[in-house]
Amino acid sequence: MRQFNHKDSPAQFPVSHAILQLPVNILPQPDETTCGPTCLHALYRYWGDDEPLSEVISRTGRLEHGGTFAVFLACDALRKGYMASIYTYNLTVFDPTWFTEPGVDIADRLRSQREHKMDYRLQHATNGYLEFLNLGGRLRLFDLSRYLIRNILLRRMPIITGLSSTFLYRAAREFGPEDEADDVRGLPSGHFVIIGGYDSERRKVLVVDPYQANPYDSKHAYWLSVDRVVNAVLLGIVTHDANLLIIHPKRKPRQEAP
Repeated sequence: MRQFNHKDSPAQFPVSHAILQLPVNILPQPDETTCGPTCLHALYRYWGDDEPLSEVISRTGRLEHGGTFAVFLACDALRKGYMASIYTYNLTVFDPTWFTEPGVDIADRLRSQREHKMDYRLQHATNGYLEFLNLGGRLRLFDLSRYLIRNILLRRMPIITGLSSTFLYRAAREFGPEDEADDVRGLPSGHFVIIGGYDSERRKVLVVDPYQANPYDSKHAYWLSVDRVVNAVLLGIVTHDANLLIIHPKRKPRQEAP
């Protein structure tokens, strides 16, 4: 896979009608809970913005029990001047009617919901989404399908996704402070990966995974059935994931011809 640098534009890379593979390169995540900022760091590098991974990790913060939410990754990108859109499937945070009925102020609905639901993770996510909206982030609710994923990738935009690693890996649920495999006492686990390619003939997507011990490929990139990945994204709702995050630089205004 060719290394991307700041002098290249993603649009310069030729695309086969059958296989699209974006030049996304990712570092291994330093520990069990830094998959999110590691994916964000890879996106910054893709767009030619290279900075130490440690700085990205220090800015995005951690939840009480480790990990982060996609919205906090998005907020970091917005503060750096990028555009950010989240396609959400998390019905624990968002009511579908907020997107389907005209004139709904989602920020106002989030604040009202926060007054009635005291769950720590929901409260934390709500604070993040309020900041996200204030910074100019965009929320979307579309049916999740291979067509949506393909169309985003055709725009040369890699996708960060928060999903269920338990379903993606077909792994045992995890239990305890060390997240040990325990099929009886364990709970599902969430994870961040990047979707960086699409094979229309085989109906597979390229998963760029920062987790060194993933069961598919130690080189951090592997092709999986798009149906498996779509299901893993939707099941991410169990861990407050279930989203697609699109980050890209702001488009420069067109210059009129003299």
